[in-house]
This record gives sequence, structure tokens and C-alpha cells, in this order.
Amino acid sequence: MAINPNTDFSSGAVLTAAQQNRFPRGVMAFGQASTTSNITLTETTQITASAFTAVANRYYRITYFEPAAAPAAGASSLINLFIKNGATQLQTASVQNTGATQAANGMTVQLITTFSAGSVTLTARASGTVGSFLFRATGQLAQLTVEDIGPS
Repeated sequence: MAINPNTDFSSGAVLTAAQQNRFPRGVMAFGQASTTSNITLTETTQITASAFTAVANRYYRITYFEPAAAPAAGASSLINLFIKNGATQLQTASVQNTGATQAANGMTVQLITTFSAGSVTLTARASGTVGSFLFRATGQLAQLTVEDIGPS
């Protein structure tokens, strides 16, 4: 991954379009969920981010955050979180519970990638052991955020 940072600016210099295009463009897509979701072995969509138009040769940081992921109590129960572009898996993270009690922990899945130019709709998905859940409430929102962080 090549990096194309901006230049140093000095007083009186002319700001060019090429320099402007090297700045990050900020949040490109966003989605959130506020209700608890029960997990099953079947992968299900948790959040769909708003569609955005990707620009080729730019980096995008994608962050999927769950405030409280609780694998079922018992040995070898787990939750898998995925970031997907259509059917293509871009990134995954898992949490496993090997204890007799059920404990909830926040989880974050993050990826920096590029896309081909065009419309992109990303989803946050989850699967895991039956009895597991993703706890959400007011002040504990699950979020999927896509940020343009600059040129590749």
C-alpha cells in the first residue's frame, strides 16, 4: 500500500487542486443499530451502511463497533463479526467464551482498504453460538462507519 501524503504548506504559496485532493474527505457512509440482537449459527445482517460512491485509488477506513458482545455461557461459545461488501468478506473478528458465565465485552472490527470506482454498500454481519447476543440500548449503539482517509 503506497501512501501519498500531502505537502507542507507555506505562507503565500498557491494551493493546487492536486493538493486539495490529497485531503481526507471524512465520513462517506454510516449506519447504526440500537436494539439487542440474538445470535445464531446463521450469519445475519446487523447494520447496513448508507450507499456511497467510491473513488478509485483512495483509502477507506471501515469500522464496525458493537458495545457489548456476549457469547453464550459454556465452553467454546463464540461470536463472529464480519464487514462485507455484498457477498465478499473484507474483515472479521471473533470473541470466544470458555467460562461457565456469560460476560459481555465491546468488539471492534476495522479495515483500511480501497475500492473500484462506483457505488458501494457495506454491511456488518454476525454469527455465533446459539444463546449469544449483541446487547444494544440508548447510549450503547452499534455502528458501522466508512471514512475516506486520503489517496492511495
